[in-house]
Amino acid sequence: MIAVDLAHWAVDLGAPPARGGTPTAADLALADRSLQDTLACAIAARQEPIIARSRSLGEAGRWAVASHIVDFDDLHMPSTTHISTVCVPATLATGGGPRDYLAGAGVMARIGTALGWSHYSAGWHATTTSGAMGAAACAASALGLDAAQTATALALAVPASGGVRRAFGTDAKSLQVGFAVDAGLRAAALAADGASADPRAVDEWLRLVGGETDVAADLETGAPAVPDGLAIKVYPCCYALQRPIAAIGEIRSQIDVADVQRIVVRTPDCTVTPLVHHRPQTGLEGKFSLEYAVAAALLDDYCGFATFTDDAVQRPEARRLIPMVEIELGSGSGGLLAGHVELDVHVDGGVLHSTRLELPPGAPTRPPTSAQLDRKIEDCLAGSGVSARELSWPLAADVLRHTLADATAFQTTVGANAR
Repeated sequence: MIAVDLAHWAVDLGAPPARGGTPTAADLALADRSLQDTLACAIAARQEPIIARSRSLGEAGRWAVASHIVDFDDLHMPSTTHISTVCVPATLATGGGPRDYLAGAGVMARIGTALGWSHYSAGWHATTTSGAMGAAACAASALGLDAAQTATALALAVPASGGVRRAFGTDAKSLQVGFAVDAGLRAAALAADGASADPRAVDEWLRLVGGETDVAADLETGAPAVPDGLAIKVYPCCYALQRPIAAIGEIRSQIDVADVQRIVVRTPDCTVTPLVHHRPQTGLEGKFSLEYAVAAALLDDYCGFATFTDDAVQRPEARRLIPMVEIELGSGSGGLLAGHVELDVHVDGGVLHSTRLELPPGAPTRPPTSAQLDRKIEDCLAGSGVSARELSWPLAADVLRHTLADATAFQTTVGANAR
């Protein structure tokens, strides 16, 4: 049974060293980097209206919403899931640490990979379909549940394993993640209190939602806790936009934007699956628009937070360029980084500027530089009063509580005064 196999793996991995826990130094380094990345994204979201609106969720769910809403959080490429936006909040809210994060992240990665690209491309939001069980595994590890209880927790999380991509570009995308995290913690608490469930429910659910591969095949003892690592975003938008933005960046200095007449983008069809907004009207929609991302990459020195505001999407220069973007889709498979992207920018006088890119910065096999990571953290923390050294496991929960609680109180007061 899948739940039983995953539960034994997670319990063994999450055990402290004295009881034979097996994370490697590389696993633990990934956990620390994931914590810093996720906390930075959550703190960057402190002014987002959804922080106050999500106060009816549990603590972990609110933290998950915060870490996901700006779409700057890491991504596991084989499963197309935002693992840390689920597993960091679930771990911190239950008093866990890096081993508990890795136990849940490994479960989520393996379930998500078993669901496969066909699950995501069919319209499911894989972060939320696999996320409830990932959160349950984090919480079960942090609470010290044994393998039988952990398997029960995974089965109890099945009813919450849903969510669709149509939510992209709206608050519902991050809220779905919060729902999944809260459900995972609830499932682990129920298992700890003795609730029963049939672990075979996970096998049945995986079959019903179109699982492609054998989860057990990814449980080799020598495999990394999170197989294939995590991709780190260097731009705060959908991962499908990281490559075209980086590609434009390679030729941007050669182009006078006022002279641009036509832009042709060639990319495999699977790489644009999440990009559902072709004429975006808001900053959130702009994070899922290939046309806007290409226009913005030509206009902005750096596609940061200021690029993905409502005002930025509505600026006249962007509205002029967006209709000039032509997208030519080829056949492809393998997800958001299949093949490569090619861009041709035609300008006045018949001059053509072309670029081609296979891997964006931050891809698992093209890790971000220290400078890129430092810039990201600094941008996220700017004006928050939080320093990078506070983004550590012992301090993390308190940092989130204070930062997001202050933001919620402020936004609630402003809203009340406005009424």
